[in-house]
Amino acid sequence: MKAGAYGHGVLPIARAAIEAGAYCLAVATVDEGVELRLGGIDAPILLLSQPMFDEIPRILDNRLITMVSDIDYAEALNRQAAAAGLIIPVHLKVDTGMGRMGCPTSSAPDLARCIAGCTALKYDGTATHFASSDSARPDDIAYTRQQLERFHQVLNDIRALGLDPGIVHAANSGAVLLHPDSWFDMVRPGILLYGYNAVSEACPFPVQPVMELRSNIVFIKQVKKGESLSYGRTWQAPHDTVAAVIPAGYADGLPRLASNRWQVLINDRLYPLTGNICMDQCLADLGPETTVKRWDEVSLFGGKAPDAAKLAATIGTIPYEITCNINKRVPRVYIE
Repeated sequence: MKAGAYGHGVLPIARAAIEAGAYCLAVATVDEGVELRLGGIDAPILLLSQPMFDEIPRILDNRLITMVSDIDYAEALNRQAAAAGLIIPVHLKVDTGMGRMGCPTSSAPDLARCIAGCTALKYDGTATHFASSDSARPDDIAYTRQQLERFHQVLNDIRALGLDPGIVHAANSGAVLLHPDSWFDMVRPGILLYGYNAVSEACPFPVQPVMELRSNIVFIKQVKKGESLSYGRTWQAPHDTVAAVIPAGYADGLPRLASNRWQVLINDRLYPLTGNICMDQCLADLGPETTVKRWDEVSLFGGKAPDAAKLAATIGTIPYEITCNINKRVPRVYIE
């Protein structure tokens, strides 16, 4: 559910996920967890990123499950939970090769012992995160296997101390698809939930993109040969034509890098975006003899139009960035 459910709108997506059988919801920030609680979500909520120490009271108040990567944070969490008369579940995070959050594999048994010894903490899970599980390249497959082997060794070392590692989880979307032996007790699919194949190979699950970005034509204008459109005059009409003004721009999440490189769908036909995409508007070349009318609907991506993955490939990024960047000012309309 992090980043507004990847830009899709957190509360409707959270409810749909729970109805579909999700055991737990994941967020990146304390504020995201609080938003879910205020929205009436009572399911377990796992906080994936490291919060600030002064956010601990809100973690306790909202019953968030937090990842623990070091002893200092575990002890601070324990002190404040004990003072509040609470026992809160935590998950130990191990860095097996992502190079981001998590304790070193060599420190994991000591951290597990520390958590288990904290009177106000419940050692409820153990996790890691893969760096390249979405790649089928032989070197990336080997690296993921190495991470998995390291994680198994950590789990063995923790169990050798007589401790239960709790809910064990590692698999992100790529690992869900390519590494079924990494599923353990729970998986953490992200972009896969929103209909995008996280690997280059054929997806074994019948997913389809959830999001379609729509708008309407608000103005139609005649353009003479040689006239330019939009900032920077990056496009000049090669002949007399008709242009449509669409009230969608980079402030809405339509990337400016797509200027003069993308097409939008109007009445089941693709038309090129022309000129630089502005903050709040963009333009499409309708051709000299168009039947398109003012107020006609436009699909900027998704639905019958090329999806966010194709837009991402066009501008050299990933579909995560496209969907996450759809601004909150854009209304979300949910179709059952």
